[in-house]
Amino acid sequence: MGRKFAVKVQGEVAPNSYFELYLPIVNRPFDPMEVTFLVHDDQTVTIRGERFRKYLTAETLRSRTEELGEQISKDYAGKKPILIGVLNGAFIFLADLMRCINIDCEVDFLKLSSYGAQKISSGEVKELKHIDADITGKHIIVVEDIVDTGLSMEFILAKLSADNPASIKVATLLHKFEATKVEVPLDYVGFRIKNHFVLGYGLDYGQVGRNLADIYILDEQHASATGIK
Repeated sequence: MGRKFAVKVQGEVAPNSYFELYLPIVNRPFDPMEVTFLVHDDQTVTIRGERFRKYLTAETLRSRTEELGEQISKDYAGKKPILIGVLNGAFIFLADLMRCINIDCEVDFLKLSSYGAQKISSGEVKELKHIDADITGKHIIVVEDIVDTGLSMEFILAKLSADNPASIKVATLLHKFEATKVEVPLDYVGFRIKNHFVLGYGLDYGQVGRNLADIYILDEQHASATGIK
């Protein structure tokens, strides 16, 4: 069981200008919200010749990140976790998440390559930068912007586990559950989304679009999902 509620966009909402979120009442294990309707407004952006429409607002992202930070603070009280961000996409989410965590914590980064300039993961994961911290005996939280196939996360968890940390958990802003090829443990999930291409808030299309405050979806995917053009 759970509850549904509508999120307003910028304070004023035209008819049907909302998306509906389902938030389970039970928080253990920490359950994700699932996006079931898209934001119905006229704001679009064009990246690399393709049009994108707003999907998740900055206000919604901020609110959900605060909830994740609060839960992590409770779960890691007295443990001083190390948050390991996956570059480049997770840097904005990681920065906001850390500011919502009210216990001592550290930060480090690693960098992988699996997308390049494409919209679909190549499936070939390469490590471009390893972490600098000594994580032996430490509590680790891997922070991702999005998990889709699970191949990159499987690679990351195997690499970090070799350094014998005390524990490893995963926090991801988005989980593209329909694209899953490898099941990996996801302990803190912001939103479950369908197999749509998204950008903004750190997510890119060929390195462009990371600076957008909101998250956007391809316009044709928005239309097919809602019947609105």
